[in-house]
Amino acid sequence: MNNLYDIEVEYKDHSTYKLEEYRDNVIVIVNTATKCGLSGQFDGLEKLYQKYKDQKFTILGFPCNQFANQEPGDGAEAAEACKINFGVTFPIHEKIKVNGNNEHPLYTHLKEQQGGLLSNKIKWNFTKFVIDRNGEVVKRFGPQDEPEKMDNLISELLNK
Repeated sequence: MNNLYDIEVEYKDHSTYKLEEYRDNVIVIVNTATKCGLSGQFDGLEKLYQKYKDQKFTILGFPCNQFANQEPGDGAEAAEACKINFGVTFPIHEKIKVNGNNEHPLYTHLKEQQGGLLSNKIKWNFTKFVIDRNGEVVKRFGPQDEPEKMDNLISELLNK
């Protein structure tokens, strides 16, 4: 798949849409897990979302249970936990797979655009991809990278 905007994703309520909806936006896409030791990153992600959401910026969360079963419920349960436990207001989607034979086409595309250090595989929850207004993946941030580390890049992309 050559174009991010052609990819269809599923909301937590099982309705679907194409990422075309976010054309001309700066986007952060992140695989999440509410029971992960890195779940404190929801706070930093939400702060970025609140800071820039009025400037054609969004964060799209995709719950994933592929790493130590840290997101056992469905997308609706994950979204509810994100809202109640972490104050998340950015969109949380239905659970997906980010690696393997059944990985979602979104993650196939993201990994083709920005591979990892030793392999293209997503290594853990909270891998973050920053996408410019043209739908190009400009940078991949690892699970240990705090969301605040993306702030300057997001600001720069929003001001282009």
